[in-house]
Amino acid sequence: MIIHVVQPGETIYSIAKQYNVNPDKIISDNELAHPNMLVPGQTLVILVPDVVHTVQPGDTLENIAKRYGTTVTQLLQYNPSITHADAIFPGEKITVTLNEEKRGPIQVVGYAYPNIDRTVLMKTLPYLTYLTIFTYGLTPEGNLIGIDDDELIKIARDYGVAPLMLISTLTEEGKFSNELAHTILNDPEAQNNLIENIVKTMKEKGYSGLDIDFEYVLPEDKEKFVEFIGNVTKRLNEEGFTVLTALAPKVSADQPGLLYEAHDYPAIGDASNRVLLMTYEWGYTYGPPMAVAPVNKVREVLDYAVTEIPRDKIYMGIPNYGYDFTLPYEQGVSKAQSLSNVGAVDLASTVGADIKYDETAQAPYFTYYDNQGKQHQVWFEDARSIKAKLDLFSEYGFEGVGYWNVMRYFPQNWLVLSSLYDIVKVL
Repeated sequence: MIIHVVQPGETIYSIAKQYNVNPDKIISDNELAHPNMLVPGQTLVILVPDVVHTVQPGDTLENIAKRYGTTVTQLLQYNPSITHADAIFPGEKITVTLNEEKRGPIQVVGYAYPNIDRTVLMKTLPYLTYLTIFTYGLTPEGNLIGIDDDELIKIARDYGVAPLMLISTLTEEGKFSNELAHTILNDPEAQNNLIENIVKTMKEKGYSGLDIDFEYVLPEDKEKFVEFIGNVTKRLNEEGFTVLTALAPKVSADQPGLLYEAHDYPAIGDASNRVLLMTYEWGYTYGPPMAVAPVNKVREVLDYAVTEIPRDKIYMGIPNYGYDFTLPYEQGVSKAQSLSNVGAVDLASTVGADIKYDETAQAPYFTYYDNQGKQHQVWFEDARSIKAKLDLFSEYGFEGVGYWNVMRYFPQNWLVLSSLYDIVKVL
């Protein structure tokens, strides 16, 4: 796997010639909508095949996989242009193995809303271990507020991906309610009702585990939150389910702030089967322009986390989006617009901006002026920044990574991930 950074004057064809690869394969793998409009500074992921199979009449992915001692899932990972297992044609070239030594196994969680585009979902599932469906809500009495998740659960299982149920205290207004959390955490009857409703729903729906995402929990509920996680984990483990708890990105035990104070790393690490560190949102909607997950800031969280939680219990969060910030930044007034990583490159092309790379944050960015004369700065993810985060995963020896979120397809992420690691499947 090669990450090529486009230089001024380069074309797909000159780049393909440089690496002696098929230009159409570069276009297809990177899903370039406008291959003749490359942006200086954008990345291209170039896969270097080792074994290539030419499809013969009557071939299927299943019999090709069997012939070469591999899996259909791995064929889908190495050939992202194949959107369905039966969508292959005689004469088509299929990459069976890459000329790349794998670093080892990785577990991958992807978060999605029930309305995810089904084509995006099916293209993404070959790269996931777990699909977490966002989100079941709660009532003060411990009842669940359901979601339309049946189809996603079925599709995930068809692809060998374990579906995770997510519970949160998110309200209809899109805010986390610490009052609701307080009620559940301090009312044993409501809490027991909630746990039994979770078990019942998971069994009926076919979920494999639970993801707990309680944010902005009141500091005085810190111990009660840990107790709740322990109660949930004990009950669900008895039924054969696993529990993952999302944690705010802390850098010290006594870090002030409502987001952090009730998230007790060592206690929650003990109480839960796994934890997800939400290592993103340094750059955020209402903040000043900066990378969403600067590697130097992420590292500070990881350095603290490994002193409190076993490494093989940790999933590291990775963002799958960027922000378009309007300058100058005015606190309380400015509001950045979220955009996809593919959309960021398209925007750079449209406005004629060259993409730069911040070596400290390990993230790409560019600036431009809109038609009202306002300056913008855009931060997003590319193949380099994804590899930098995966380098951290390997350096710290974690169990897996979790992507917030997989609603918008980001081809280069999955190309880099599947080139470097063997993605674990638990079903």
